[in-house]
Amino acid sequence: MARSRTFQKINGGNKAEADFKDRIDLLRSRVGLLAGRDRALMQIYLDNSGTFSQMAKIASVNEANVARRIHKLVRRLLDGQYITCLRNRDIFTQEQIEMARDYFVDGLPMGEIANRHETTYYTVRQTMKKIQRLTYVSNRAAPRSFASRGRGKGGLNDA
Repeated sequence: MARSRTFQKINGGNKAEADFKDRIDLLRSRVGLLAGRDRALMQIYLDNSGTFSQMAKIASVNEANVARRIHKLVRRLLDGQYITCLRNRDIFTQEQIEMARDYFVDGLPMGEIANRHETTYYTVRQTMKKIQRLTYVSNRAAPRSFASRGRGKGGLNDA
């Protein structure tokens, strides 16, 4: 509850709190995109209100590692580039959509994606650029939402 009061004092009340709740709901809806340990970690974080120290004890890792991992997962889930790719699946091949998932959801490097799909690094890079251009155009056409303010790339696209 102290978190909500802090949000109200700093950000001017109910709008900030509603935005925060919207982001949490969006994260919950996109957790299904993750696999394995990442999914379990986010479910503990969102559903059980687990603290980083509690999660670190369960996983037998450093608290800073858990915090860093959670922040990366949240950033990737809210980014929306993979969702934009799915919305425009008619202009992508199935392999390009799989590459996008590997890159934007799973956070794999392009070299590893190229090896996994038995293609060149250049092909993967061109696919990611195509998706990023599409996302940029989509975000410019849509009104700015609370999550896209002040962010360098991507934006919040609802699932």
